[in-house]
Amino acid sequence: MKISDLLSEAQSKLASPDARVESELLMEAICGISRSHQYSQFNDNLSEDLVQQYQYALQRRISGEPIAYITGSRGFWDMDLHVTPDVLIPRPDTECLVEQALERIPTNNCWQIADLGTGSGAIAIAIARERPQCEITATDRSMAALAIARENANLQGSENISFVAGSWGRPLETRRFNMIISNPPYIRSNDPHLKQGDLLAEPVDALVSGADGLEDIRQIIVDAQSLLEPGGWLLMEHGYDQATEISNFMRQADFFELFTRQDYGGNDRVTGGRWPG
Repeated sequence: MKISDLLSEAQSKLASPDARVESELLMEAICGISRSHQYSQFNDNLSEDLVQQYQYALQRRISGEPIAYITGSRGFWDMDLHVTPDVLIPRPDTECLVEQALERIPTNNCWQIADLGTGSGAIAIAIARERPQCEITATDRSMAALAIARENANLQGSENISFVAGSWGRPLETRRFNMIISNPPYIRSNDPHLKQGDLLAEPVDALVSGADGLEDIRQIIVDAQSLLEPGGWLLMEHGYDQATEISNFMRQADFFELFTRQDYGGNDRVTGGRWPG
């Protein structure tokens, strides 16, 4: 079967706005043919074995499984990260959190930085690569997630990250940090989006945080008060409509220099502030 015929068949079955991109990503991952080569080799025939593997992967996608879990990979920052159903799929909006952190981390200082709830390790590894003189400590209560994060750190050659099992800042009680960053769960438990798209397949514990979506964020603010050095930063990703409440929580906890930044879609996405001292 020709590459062009297989891609056309896939796009027809997917029948979505992203059908072309998704069919090509599956071709690249399953058949080992880059998207650029798919155009120059579109008349080439694939073996029956490759066709069957591709069609099986296609059926998984039609059934609702996210592309990233089928291919085992998702791009983030300048990296390709390994992902499985044990971790949240990294998203472009989270790169805004990395950008805001890097704006505040001096280029030549050895800061101690904590990434709470690291998941795939995307945030910790991106910052470790951009600030190799800093020491990053990444926590997660999921041992399966920590295994994925460690694998990604090894694949990216990031040696300045250590991984610790535990919930949020609790396993770090004797440590002090210049910055704490987190992309915690922040979706409300009754949010209808949880029954749509890729969210259906992603780990619920990495998405949902109580009735108002803010339970974990409140806990992180509490933990940060005993973990931050005087003048240290706390930065968190959150939902598009949560910035005001989070700013109020942080203000009540005595954080100052509060700020909120928008994501690439123009939605409030990152809020942070400094611990006094």
